[in-house]
Amino acid sequence: MQKPCYGARMLRLSDIRRRFDRAAAGFDDVDFVHAVTRKGLASRLEPVRLTGRTVLDLGSATGGAGRQLRKRLRRPHVVSLDLSRAMLGEAQRRKSRLSKSSFVQADAHHLPFADATFDLVIANQLLPWITDVPGLFREVARVLAEGGVFAFATLGPDSFRELGAAWSQADVSAGVRPEGPRTGTGPPTGTGPPTGTGTATGGHVNPFPDMHDIGDALVGAGLRDPVLDVDHLAVTYGDAGRLFADLTATGARNALAGRSRGLTGRARFGAMTEGLYAGDKIRLDLELVYGHCWGSGPSKDAGEFRIDAGKIAHRRRDR
Repeated sequence: MQKPCYGARMLRLSDIRRRFDRAAAGFDDVDFVHAVTRKGLASRLEPVRLTGRTVLDLGSATGGAGRQLRKRLRRPHVVSLDLSRAMLGEAQRRKSRLSKSSFVQADAHHLPFADATFDLVIANQLLPWITDVPGLFREVARVLAEGGVFAFATLGPDSFRELGAAWSQADVSAGVRPEGPRTGTGPPTGTGPPTGTGTATGGHVNPFPDMHDIGDALVGAGLRDPVLDVDHLAVTYGDAGRLFADLTATGARNALAGRSRGLTGRARFGAMTEGLYAGDKIRLDLELVYGHCWGSGPSKDAGEFRIDAGKIAHRRRDR
């Protein structure tokens, strides 16, 4: 049996939709992670031969990835798909009048398209909000034309370890029993983008996928010759208020269906915040996972995928 990328979890899609609806208008001003990985995706696609013109931008948000691809492709038809109607509205307002575009509000788990429709499918930071990652990859394989390309970027399980550790310590100090081990982490309840550690965090975080699990799921879905690599981004904040403002403004809050519905106490939240500081700064490390693969056809190495270890790098960003 194939191991799931995230372990057992259920996400409340209605919560995700509402949060991204609220975040849409100011999303591009604060979500620098999307911008960084969008550029990373574009650079990794430079040596890849792209021959088609029909593009699906999964989890498109305000459409930045699709607009970036127009610089590479000749008059492409870009279909932006997102769960949030407000995000699609922002994407539509930003599009060029001469560009060929479509906007579809739908759940990425169930793509409303015929088989072999697209020459290129991209997904920038969508995976943290997917309940069934292998199922998503099967849908991508279904709608991707033979020889078409699927490219994605996501956060790895080493992202935001500092937040996960601070929450764990605050819970222990408050005598709160953790809910059990998880395969990664996410953001503090009520705030920003998924954040990571490999320990139990009492429901404060959403899990991130492991790169090897992603590779297994791609192969299991029938996508061929996946190549994955990892980059690292260090983000420094001068104060916790700016950090949590950025996190909240992205709309990326903890949406696990099984998490506690109770409010986190102010004292515990304060203890977590204090635990984030190293001196007078807060440093957060993000693990950026990139991958690309091809549509149906004979695989060169059946059942295997490649990790480009030579491309593991580090970057810094101050906020």
